[in-house]
Amino acid sequence: MSRRELDANVLESTVLGRTVRTRAHSLSVWFVLALRLMMGIAFLWSGADKVLAAEPFDAAGYLQYATPENGSPFADLFVAMGQTDWFVAVVNVAVPWGEVLIGLGLIVGAFTRLAAFFGAFMMLMFYLGNWDMAHGPINGDFAYMLTFLAVAALGAGRVLGLDAYIEQYPVGGRPLVERYPFLSYLLG
Repeated sequence: MSRRELDANVLESTVLGRTVRTRAHSLSVWFVLALRLMMGIAFLWSGADKVLAAEPFDAAGYLQYATPENGSPFADLFVAMGQTDWFVAVVNVAVPWGEVLIGLGLIVGAFTRLAAFFGAFMMLMFYLGNWDMAHGPINGDFAYMLTFLAVAALGAGRVLGLDAYIEQYPVGGRPLVERYPFLSYLLG
């Protein structure tokens, strides 16, 4: 393996003055793709189930009653959200359609970081609302949140995804992300 190929697999980050460096295995790219597709399918499925249900999705009952019953320290916030008609109306659209759009974005690898950010935000809200410390602070909602963040951090949309093409789309003779660097926070 050439020096350039070895350097391509290097992961390095400095946080608070501490640098961590490692080399990813060449198979890592396939696991990144698998994570992206797994989360995409899970969210598309969940959202489509809500959108296509016989009864329209309604978050009011969950917001008002589920969190006080499970002992969430954020129960008062969730109850207040559930008692605010305009907020419930927004959530009733945002949750099912957000899940569909997040799922589609991840499956095709387009605007992957944006989709993963909103997926992680939704999972944080589910984590706070589904509060369950019976087995400690780490549950499925928390694990999904971290999976979304890993998908975003690893640039999973560039692995057999449309982000690799969108980033390089020529605008004024330069690749899109060179011309508009802020897009690197949404693509990848």
